[in-house]
Amino acid sequence: MSNETKRDVVEAILLAKDTDTIWDSSNVRYYLNRYDAALPDNLPVIPKAVGKWIKECKHRNVTLADTLCMEMRPENVRNWMAFKDGDIANDFDRAGYLRKQDLMARAWVLGVWRVEETGEIVKLEAEK
Repeated sequence: MSNETKRDVVEAILLAKDTDTIWDSSNVRYYLNRYDAALPDNLPVIPKAVGKWIKECKHRNVTLADTLCMEMRPENVRNWMAFKDGDIANDFDRAGYLRKQDLMARAWVLGVWRVEETGEIVKLEAEK
C-alpha cells in the first residue's frame, strides 16, 4: 500500500486525460486498481501518543471498547480526549471528547492515520 490518496489518483487520471493516453480496458483497469488501493482522502489525524496507544492495544488484541475505556488509557491519551488542548486545567470538553472518540475509533478501524505532530502516515499492517 502506498501513501497515495484517492484524490491523487483522480488528479493522475485528469493529467493522463490531457495527454494522448489511449483509454483501453487495461488502462482503465490500471487506474481503477490504483483507486481501490489508495488511502481515503480524509485520514484521521491524531497525536503520536494516541497512535502509540492504538498500536499497543492492537498488538495485545485489546478490543476497541477497552481501548477507548477511560480507566485503561494512558494519562496523556485520557487528557487529549477529555480536555481542550489536552490540558487538565481546562474543563471537561464533552463535544471534543465525543469527536475525539470518533476520531480514535476511525483510526482503529481504518488501521491508518496521519500523525498530528509530523504529518507522517502510519499504517498498522506495516507493523507486522
